[in-house]
Parts: sequence; C-alpha cells; structure tokens
Amino acid sequence: MTSPFEFSLSRRHLLASLGAGAVCATTFPAFGLTAPVQKIVVIGGGMAGATVAKYLRLWSNKAVEVTIVEPSTTYVSNIMSNLVVTGQYAPALLNYNWSNLIKNHGIKLVKGSVSQVTANGSGWSVSVTGVAAPLLCDRVVVAPGISFDPVLDNIAQPVAVLHAWQAGPQTTQLRDLLAALPPTGTLVMTIPPAPYRCPPGPYERACVIADYLKRNKPGARIVVLDANPDVMAEPANFKNAFSTLYGANLVYLPGRKVKYVTSGISPYSGKVTVDIVGTGFVEEYSGDLLNIIPTQRAGAIAQALGLCDSTGFAPVNGVSFESTLRPGIHVIGDAAKTSLPKAGHVGNQGAKICADAILRILSNQAPYATPTANSACYSPLSSTVASWLTAVYQYEQQPDSSWKYVARDHISTTTGPTEAASASTGNFTKMNTWYKTLMTETYS
Repeated sequence: MTSPFEFSLSRRHLLASLGAGAVCATTFPAFGLTAPVQKIVVIGGGMAGATVAKYLRLWSNKAVEVTIVEPSTTYVSNIMSNLVVTGQYAPALLNYNWSNLIKNHGIKLVKGSVSQVTANGSGWSVSVTGVAAPLLCDRVVVAPGISFDPVLDNIAQPVAVLHAWQAGPQTTQLRDLLAALPPTGTLVMTIPPAPYRCPPGPYERACVIADYLKRNKPGARIVVLDANPDVMAEPANFKNAFSTLYGANLVYLPGRKVKYVTSGISPYSGKVTVDIVGTGFVEEYSGDLLNIIPTQRAGAIAQALGLCDSTGFAPVNGVSFESTLRPGIHVIGDAAKTSLPKAGHVGNQGAKICADAILRILSNQAPYATPTANSACYSPLSSTVASWLTAVYQYEQQPDSSWKYVARDHISTTTGPTEAASASTGNFTKMNTWYKTLMTETYS
C-alpha cells in the first residue's frame, strides 16, 4: 500500500504553498472500516489537533466519528505573532476557529478541559469539566502544545515574566511595552535551551524588534541572551542580519542560561542573572523591559495523564505517534518527544502521519513503516525582508534499534535542513501566502 507521505515537489512549489499536506489526500487509499462507527477524541484544537481531526474524517470518508475537546473559543496562531509584537500586523490576523471543520467535515466540538482519561474495556473514557457524561472512544489523541517551567528569583521563588511565547494577551502586552520603551532603553530577551517551540522564532523576534528599534528608537537596543551554543535555525541568515542590519541595536550573546530574574519597579523590568555555560562564571544584565522565554515541556494535560518522561515530553512510537507509556493514546505536535522540530507546519505534518496510522490500526493494518514529513517555514528578518527554512524528515531506524526523523535537503538529499541563500522582499511576500495557505488548509 502506498503512503500518502511519499511526494516529490519542487522547492518553489514547497515554499509557495503548503506542500505535501495539500496533495496527499487526493491519492489516499480507501480503508476497510466497518460498523460499528469507531470514535476518536482529540484533546486540543491547535495546529496538530485540528489537522488530525480533519484528516481522520477526510481519509476515512467520514466513517470515523471525531470529537475535539478544546477549552478556548479561538485558536491564536503563534506563527506570525512576532509581527504583531512590532505592530506591523493586527492581532486579528492570528485568530482562527473550528467552525469550518464542523461544517465541512462533521467534526464535533466540545468546549471544556479534560480532567482524566481512563481505560474503558478496549477503549477509553474521557472526562471533561462541565460535561456530565464522559466521552467514550476507541482511541485518544493528545495535542496540548507546550507548558512553561517557572522562572525563579534569587531565593528560588517564581516570578511573573512576559514571554509572549503563547500567542494571545501577552503578545499585545509585549507590543505595548515595546512601544513605551524609553528612546535609549534596553530590552533583554532570553532564549531557553532546546527543545522549545519554533526553533527560528526567538531569532526572528530579535530581528524584527531590532528593526523596530532602528526605525523608531535608534538609541535603544535589544540584548539577546541565548542558552544555546549558537543560533539554532537559519544561522547564516540570522547571524548576517545581526551583524549587517542592526549593529548597535542588537547584541547577541550565546551560551547564557538564565539563573534567576530580579524584578524591577516598572512592569517586567529588572535584571537577569545568567550562567555562562561551561565556565562557572555568571553575568548580570539590566533591562527596561525583560522578555523572558522560559524552558518548555509538554502541555499540562499530557503531564497529568502520565504520558511524559523525565524530559518533560511524551515518548511515542515514531510511525504512529502512539504513546510508549500508555498505548492506545497518541501524542502529537509540540508535546511529542521526537527529533522533529516543534513548529506549526511540522505539527500539521505529524498529525497527518498520526491520522494515517490510526486509520490503518482501526482497519487491522500495521502503520506505514517509513513515514516522511516536510518542514517549511519563513522567518521575517525585518519589516520588509524574510528568509526561509525547509527540510524533508524521513523516519529511519538507527543501528542501536532507536529511531529518529532525519532531516534531509529536499533537492540534494544531504543531511540537514536548507535555508534561503539570502533574505529578500520576495520571500516576505511569499511568507504571507505560505501562512494563509497553511492556516486555511488546517482550519477549513
């Protein structure tokens, strides 16, 4: 049986459109699903949750009943949110809902938060706050996104931070405080150790904020304290932007891991004390505005359901995204412990692999043995130019019997993702097309 994840697209086609996800369903083989109707409950309606729900319905010819459990009334996209921070885009650009999935695919939506998932015969019982009867289903898909570890002060007490790494109220709060930054002020931004949501995202934010300062407050600067040893994605384009576009408006310091934060008098001002990784020394940086991005782990419900290991993420089978700790439950998106990047487009792709696997399992077939996903994203480096990053991720068994998704260049097949040769205005235009296509494909 052919996998829908085998594809061949030009890079131009890949980056100008959604990519594999837009074409695979047209050639997907029929599944031999029979009565009674089988039911799937999806916990979380973000990029991964919405996609798996859609494709479970689409690829089963609506033979599988799918219910999304989601506490929010609106999904707020993290993609493009950095341009809301700088005031270039309106917050409404980020807002999506599930109405088209309900109308077009017959997906059910239950508003509420899951409190527990318990075994019920060969299936599951999902309890939802505010819903009298539990939801009974054959399999559960958990797509909760991420949660944030507490940031501590110098006496190990949690301190409130402005991270804006979950798009929503903090996004506009950071926008407003950036606009109020003194003309010669300093914004200190921290980047957590990998893995974290959206590998290029912090460097993108650093660039667009530096661009904003250069245009509006040329005497101000952003100091970027990175816990990682180097730029984690698109290093050539980001480091070129740091050095050639922004000069004194941006200071980038790798190998600086947050030790503690001391709050100042003004909201989200203060001092950041960092360990200089591998040296035993510490440094202190003061900011009129602190943008502290905490370390991350799987969303709280994945923790509560016992799906996560000591890393804070959920170990899964790489061909099905089925939990290795609680078989019958699948974990997708940023919460899953895989070598795939934690990013919106990858969440969309991984959800399709999961949907494919679940439908095969329900049809008494084995999941496809070597699934493939692509990753494509654009990164604004200023208000007018953008770069891009792309890779094809192939599932591969390793000599030690472990597995991982190996990134390969789409054209040359060499190992590792590929970034744009340079940033351009053309890429900025294509970025907007890519975003609209991805979000429409996910939520329609």
